[in-house]
Amino acid sequence: MKTRASLTVNGEPREALVAVHKTLLEVLREDLGLVGTKHGCELGECGTCTVLVDGLPVLSCLALPADLEGAAIVTVEGMARGGELHPLQQAFAELGAAQCGYCTPGVLLTAQALLDAEPQPTRTQIREALAGNLCRCTGYTKILDAIELAALRIAVRAEPRSGEASPPNESRAEPRSGEASPPNESRAEPRSGEASRNHE
Repeated sequence: MKTRASLTVNGEPREALVAVHKTLLEVLREDLGLVGTKHGCELGECGTCTVLVDGLPVLSCLALPADLEGAAIVTVEGMARGGELHPLQQAFAELGAAQCGYCTPGVLLTAQALLDAEPQPTRTQIREALAGNLCRCTGYTKILDAIELAALRIAVRAEPRSGEASPPNESRAEPRSGEASPPNESRAEPRSGEASRNHE
């Protein structure tokens, strides 16, 4: 049995005739050709399939398209604007925050939601936001560094012009590509019930 899925994805209306049991993840990849969203555990535990729905991170492997008609869905393909990478994408590339890259789309979108809600997050807030996104390669430090760098660049872009008051809390120095991470920045322990992560 099939149904028509009418979705707004990356700002564009999209329609597909899909099996009623298909998840949003499957529809995005198989019916709409947006393969940036990755299959992971398909149990809602790894964060690999994260997309944004009305600006909030959602696990697409657990979401049904029928429940999302009228919602604004953003996949990693929708992060760049006018051929220009999102500051998060640029920072990840510069600092080597992606290794195998499989988890990267979900991490990027989760980080985008964080920066939209909290433009200058602390490292603790970044860790907490990424608590549901598992990475087997990077050890997370470069991911945290890249998100901090992107936040700083976004803040600089938003600085008022000459003669206007400057926004507070802009004292962080921009990390340079290749610099060592600050000491004593160990990753917070996973929350109760979450899968443990590989910290290597």
